[in-house]
Amino acid sequence: MHILIAAATPIEISPFLDQIRKGNLPPGQDIDVLITGIGLTAATWSLTRQLFTKKPGLVIQAGVGGCFDPDIPLGTVLAVKEETIADQSVIELNSLKTLFDLNLVPQNRYPHTKGWLINRHPFLRKLRLKKVRGISVNEITTDRKKVKFYRDHFNPVAESMEGAALHYVCLMEKVPFIQLRAVSNYIAERNKKKWNMQESVSNLNRELINLINMI
Repeated sequence: MHILIAAATPIEISPFLDQIRKGNLPPGQDIDVLITGIGLTAATWSLTRQLFTKKPGLVIQAGVGGCFDPDIPLGTVLAVKEETIADQSVIELNSLKTLFDLNLVPQNRYPHTKGWLINRHPFLRKLRLKKVRGISVNEITTDRKKVKFYRDHFNPVAESMEGAALHYVCLMEKVPFIQLRAVSNYIAERNKKKWNMQESVSNLNRELINLINMI
């Protein structure tokens, strides 16, 4: 199987890249690495261009992100099952309304299901990681009011800036995919001394390598 590993930045998969350079991955694996850049626009363009260049049998997006659930320890690696773009919305009458709520886009128009981009691939069920709901944003969430809007409307666990791009592009192109997201910080926590980037990257890459060994 041809596997495409996608990450927004090289630092998020630096241990994995080290293993590639050392030749420590399973022999015979056909693996490409794509650094998409940060954000939904860059990730969508990069993924689409790569899929048209060489269509993989599986895309694995690996990255760190924020977490809405304080009971999930920093450094935990999650598998995101469903995604949506949270800030493709408007605050109206003190309530968040998405394009689907405003009837600007049908909520069940493919690839959406009730406004969500859902990964239904059977391989996802084989992972022993916690499966969660994620939201993608163009602006990292720091405002407490916005946190409440997102919690009330989406009930998410994870936040990233690229997850929905993966789900949308791969669902449209009918390519199997998995999104791995390691919890580096809690949402709205801007004191980076309270983040745990090092452990998140380490755990993320361990799970990424474990996943490739399973395939």
